[in-house]
Amino acid sequence: MEPLISIVVCNSERHYQPGNRMSCSYQIDAIAAEAIQAVEASILWITSGKGDEDMGIHEFHRWRRDDANIDLRVLHRFETSLPNSPWSYDGTIVNVHWLVRVKVFLEEGKIYSQDLPFRLGSLPAFTEESS
Repeated sequence: MEPLISIVVCNSERHYQPGNRMSCSYQIDAIAAEAIQAVEASILWITSGKGDEDMGIHEFHRWRRDDANIDLRVLHRFETSLPNSPWSYDGTIVNVHWLVRVKVFLEEGKIYSQDLPFRLGSLPAFTEESS
């Protein structure tokens, strides 16, 4: 059975400025507690477009069922201060995307992931008129 992963951030517009505090919460449903081996939650940026893709992890948490001795399905919260860069950017050659990612590792070896995108900074999207 596939787990249902829900992610919520404190800013419903999902737009932050560098240095802002970001509060996140996630919960996992539709799966038995003993089926989950570990959960990872991270705040990261990725690039897309022409050339190689890059990725940077700003915040990372990992909970293992054996280490934590808790039900990994329950609501978990974490927060961080967002960095000064890189800002979100939508260009014609490269894009920079920020997201909250939650990964669920099952005992049987399967991995499920859910992403929630957000924006960092106030760069406008690139358009042909702005070049």
